[in-house]
Amino acid sequence: MKTANGINLTMLCDFYELTMGNGYFLSDRRDMISYFDVFFRNIPDGGGFAVAAGLEQIVDYVQNLHFDDDDIAYLRSRGIFDEGFLEYLKNFRFHGDIWAIPEGTPIFPGEPVITVRAPAIEAQLLETYMLLEFNHQSLIATKANRICRAAEGRTVLEFGSRRAQGIAGAVTGARAAYIGGCAGTACTVSDQIYGVPAAGTMAHSWVQMFDSELEAFEHYCRTYPNNAVLLVDTYDSMRSGVPNAIRAFNSILKPLGITKCGIRLDSGDMAYLTKKARKMLDEAGWTECKITVSNSLDERLIRDLIRQGARIDSFGVGERLITSKSDPVFGGVYKLCAVEKEDGTRIPKIKISENVGKITNPDFKKLYRFYDRETGKAEADYICLREEIVEDSQPLTICDPMARWKRKTMENYTAVELQVPVFRDGVLVYKLPTLPEIKAYCAAQIDTLWPEVMRFDNPHQYYVDLSEKLMVMKDEMLLSSGRRKETAV
Repeated sequence: MKTANGINLTMLCDFYELTMGNGYFLSDRRDMISYFDVFFRNIPDGGGFAVAAGLEQIVDYVQNLHFDDDDIAYLRSRGIFDEGFLEYLKNFRFHGDIWAIPEGTPIFPGEPVITVRAPAIEAQLLETYMLLEFNHQSLIATKANRICRAAEGRTVLEFGSRRAQGIAGAVTGARAAYIGGCAGTACTVSDQIYGVPAAGTMAHSWVQMFDSELEAFEHYCRTYPNNAVLLVDTYDSMRSGVPNAIRAFNSILKPLGITKCGIRLDSGDMAYLTKKARKMLDEAGWTECKITVSNSLDERLIRDLIRQGARIDSFGVGERLITSKSDPVFGGVYKLCAVEKEDGTRIPKIKISENVGKITNPDFKKLYRFYDRETGKAEADYICLREEIVEDSQPLTICDPMARWKRKTMENYTAVELQVPVFRDGVLVYKLPTLPEIKAYCAAQIDTLWPEVMRFDNPHQYYVDLSEKLMVMKDEMLLSSGRRKETAV
């Protein structure tokens, strides 16, 4: 896979992945089967959940992993890589297995969202790009979903391309925003590539190009009679903008029998202006005219506008969505959790830190979600060893991960494995859903969450627990590590 300017994205990796790969090649770790988990530690904006996204781009990346002659020449020029390793890279491709939670699924800290099983060099090389896509798109999908929930059913459009962090930030950001709930985007190329519906009407420059605001509005209505959305705040929204929009609708659309149209406000006190504009439009007989607002919006401003009785039908949200301005980093990480000996024996691995939040969960795992049979709501997630099987309604005691004395007993539930096989022996075995399918799936899955988990402020702590076997393994590895430190001292 290459970018528009010909860069091979296989080289979009941290340099240490190549130095480690070279080291593995020159040691007995070259073909050691390794297991890595992708997970995240904190939910952006202090929310109750995040939304998984980016898998489609990860799949494309894995399928196209290769090193060009120019890449090999560059690596040789660094003077630190073994020639045998460079020869190995010439024929490089991915031979491993990958499991992942489908895009659009609500996810929680510490859960294995993606698991990679592959020879050490191959598994290590995936780290940077996999995290890049997972972190960015999950961040924007999560932010978009917060904004769309704040809009309470009103249309939200993503307007952020010009403020995005680079090309990919705009293009895949629009894709992620659509998964999270946005109805469309202003980014044309995201429509062309991914099918995110692109929409847009006019900027202030359109109005300024004409000798008068009325002339600009009339010409636009004449050109696009079935999509006449007029930007009314170039000069004075209430004194000229809305009155001239009404005049243009009357002179151009009314004779054609068209009653559907719209205005957009991009500045000012939106609560006051939209209420006044709605009154003016209704009194003029344009009751079907929709009001769109934009200008540095986010979920909290949208929620406040609605509480204040603003008469808004749709929102255009830009910089604060496409950059997730209030919390712009999604802390996904890629950590080794096990290695496999030649005889197939699996050796669990754990990362230990004085920062408790950075201690990892060892070994090859699976993730269940428990849905209450009566309500259909998600009640808890359960991380266990891969060999463990949870039957529906098997009695289980689930603990709050932050306060293990807080427990609840699970009985009448359906257990669903969240990860699905994506690659097996390097071959894609997962049928990628269409983007509209992902968007619909995301909405349906979020609807399974309790409102307490979805609130913006102090959301309920969703239960994510470890199985007893996994917890015992983790505790024993932590204690064993402590004994080794004492011995060393």
